Amino acid sequence: MPTLRTTASRRAGLALIAATMIGAAPAQPGRPPVTGISHLAVYTTDPAATDRFYRVVLGARKGADPEDPAGVRYYFSARQFVEVLPAPKDHRPGMLAHVGYITADAARLRAWLIGQGMRDLSPVQRGAGGDRWFGGQDPEGNAVQFVQPVSNSTTPEKGAICGRILHIGYAVQDRARQDGFYRRLLGFRPYWYGAFHADKVDWVSQQVPDGRDWLEYMMVGPGSDVTLESVDARQLGVLNHVSLGVVNMEAAVTTLYRENRLSPRHDGPQMGLDGKWQANFYDPDGTRVELMEYQPVRQPCCSAFTAASPAAP
Repeated sequence: MPTLRTTASRRAGLALIAATMIGAAPAQPGRPPVTGISHLAVYTTDPAATDRFYRVVLGARKGADPEDPAGVRYYFSARQFVEVLPAPKDHRPGMLAHVGYITADAARLRAWLIGQGMRDLSPVQRGAGGDRWFGGQDPEGNAVQFVQPVSNSTTPEKGAICGRILHIGYAVQDRARQDGFYRRLLGFRPYWYGAFHADKVDWVSQQVPDGRDWLEYMMVGPGSDVTLESVDARQLGVLNHVSLGVVNMEAAVTTLYRENRLSPRHDGPQMGLDGKWQANFYDPDGTRVELMEYQPVRQPCCSAFTAASPAAP
C-alpha cells in the first residue's frame, strides 16, 4: 500500500463512487462460517533462498506440505501459513499459486456452494494432520481453497515476527465480477477502499464473512492507476501479497535490523493511505510480505473504515 497523501479533494472525489464500494448483499442462509485467512501459496524458483526468507527473516516454522510432497509450509501459527511450491515451467508471469480461507466445515461449505450453482469444485481432501480442504476458482480464474484446520490456535510460532496473517491481496481486473463471488455469494463485508487519485480506485478491502481478516482487491486496468500493460512479473509480486500483523512496527523492524534478518529488497516503515504503519519485504521471487499494524493511528484517506479493525492478540 502506498504512503499517505490525504487531501480533502481526493476524499470528496472518491465519495462519488462510495455507493458502489460499500454495499454488499448478505450471504445466503445456511452457509457454514468463513472465519479468516488460511494461507497464501506461492511459487519459487530458488527453494533454498526462499527457505531462508520465510524461516530466518520472518521466523516461520517450516513444515511438510500435506497437499503436495514437493511443497513446504511456513507456519506463523498453527492455523496460518505461507505455502511454497516449485514453480512449474508453464506458470503465468506472477508467482501466485492459490489463496486459502478458513471455514468451520469444509464438507458442508462445498455442498452449500454446489447448491448455489458452483461447479468444478475439487473433492474434500484430508491431510495427515487432520486438516480438510477443497478448492475451486473465483470468476477471474484465481485458485481458491477453503480449509478446515484442526487447530484454531492463534499463538505465534516461536521466533516468528508475528503469528497473524491479517490479509491477502491479489490483482483484480473486474471488480463487479469478483464481487459476485466474494461479496454477494460468500458475504464478504466492506472494510476500506483507497486510491492515489480522486477519480481512481486502486485498493478495495473486504473482511471475511465471519471474522476480521480481509481480502484486498489490487485493482488493475480501467479505473485504477495501474494499467494492464504495465503489469509484469515484478509488479505482480507487489500486487499479489500477504500481510502480517504486528503490534508495534518500530519494535518489529528494529528486531529484524538488530538480528540481521532483513531481506535484500525491502522498503519502509511508512504510513499507509489507510492510516496504518506498514513495511514491505520481498521473497527471492518478488512476492511481497507486508508487515502492518493492527490499528490505524491517523485518519485514513479516501474512505472511512466500515468495519472494526482486527484486534491485536
